[in-house]
Amino acid sequence: MRAIETGLPGLLLLEPKIFRDERGFFLESYNRKGFADLGITAEFVQDNHACSTQAGVLRGLHFQTPPMAQAKLVWVTRGGVLDVAVDLRVGSPTFGRHYAVELSAENFLRLFIPKGFAHAYATLTPDCEFQYKVDAPYSPRHDAGIRWDDPDLNIPWPRFATGAGPVLSEKDKTLPFFKEFHSPFVFEAPAAG
Repeated sequence: MRAIETGLPGLLLLEPKIFRDERGFFLESYNRKGFADLGITAEFVQDNHACSTQAGVLRGLHFQTPPMAQAKLVWVTRGGVLDVAVDLRVGSPTFGRHYAVELSAENFLRLFIPKGFAHAYATLTPDCEFQYKVDAPYSPRHDAGIRWDDPDLNIPWPRFATGAGPVLSEKDKTLPFFKEFHSPFVFEAPAAG
């Protein structure tokens, strides 16, 4: 597994080593020691699998507040998405900035999202399957989010096939704006050495 810096501290794009032959492919999707060697020490406790039947579905921007904040490892096993993470850590040199990347079943890329980031994705294809690991279980009491189309975040979402914007859940339609958000996350600079 190769880690690619994203410009946002702690947020890593991961490229697995893929072994291909005439039968198909093989890859390690997770290896605790390999991830620890990359500085990823999250202890994942839950795996999630979501399917979106149409292109243009947008889920997010979601996160959980402390003490149930989650680190995530995300990837796509069918179709493709535009995946976005936003730094919510007060004191971070990249507070309020986002990182966007296309994750797909073809490129095999993964994104490690540390605690203190909001996360969202928009499906680029129909019948898209999105998978992720989290290091804390879902907690409805700590569930939170920010509007996907927040003008202060200026995320470059794709053009949506519906013409009227993305397909959203009722919850995601009513999330607050970034300027209304008071972050409970504090940036901790990596230790020197």
